[in-house]
Amino acid sequence: MEETLGFADLLRLMDERSTAFQAAVVAAPSLDVRVPTCPEWTLFDLVQHLGDGRRKWAAIVAAGPADAPPAMSAPVAPREREALLAWFAASTEELLAALREAGPDRGCWTWWGPSQSPQTTGAVARHQLQQVAVHTYDAQVAVGAPQPLPDEVALDGVDEFVTTCVATTAAWPHKPAVVDYHATEGRSWRLWFSADGARAARLPTPVAYDGPEVVHVSVRGTANELVMFCYGRITMDALRLEGDVRVLDQLIAWEPED
Repeated sequence: MEETLGFADLLRLMDERSTAFQAAVVAAPSLDVRVPTCPEWTLFDLVQHLGDGRRKWAAIVAAGPADAPPAMSAPVAPREREALLAWFAASTEELLAALREAGPDRGCWTWWGPSQSPQTTGAVARHQLQQVAVHTYDAQVAVGAPQPLPDEVALDGVDEFVTTCVATTAAWPHKPAVVDYHATEGRSWRLWFSADGARAARLPTPVAYDGPEVVHVSVRGTANELVMFCYGRITMDALRLEGDVRVLDQLIAWEPED
């Protein structure tokens, strides 16, 4: 079974996706272009959001172990495109530098305490790669040139989402359910939902279908499609589904509170 991306690869890919994000911004006719996948935002809003996030997480990583994120005030994003891109590039480098300095195993505050992901700088790097990857797709959609995520980013993205954003100790408010995600690239995951919360695990390949466990719904697509579904960029209609799709409706609507 494949391992998750290494720390050096996470930083490399974060830098690559940031470059692709900037290229999409350069290609836009205006910073006032609307972002269809983030309908309340213009392209300027998207750059500002992502740049502010880089600086916020750089400060969190630099602060080390903590019970809360550090107080900070980020510089205001400039409105002129060239200056905005320079501001964004500096934001990205600030986060990358903080991660390089800390290394993958240092503890820090994260919002995903009840999940299956550790509260470490390595987990921050993993999640922030997905943030810039998905928002790069958003920027590309805004300029009419969407591209699928690189395979290694998308495959790690499904794994990162189910362990960080789905797994929780908060009680599932419906009947217990089992959901499988299958990427056409040959990787699969299983999620269990019950009164004890939600947990996720990578499945062996090929998946053994003759076991006693009932799978309520299976979701199949490319890793890119699965990531985009997880982040609400595409609907379940774009995927191949087997089983009770009402479970997916429940999952999409679920907002657990710990």
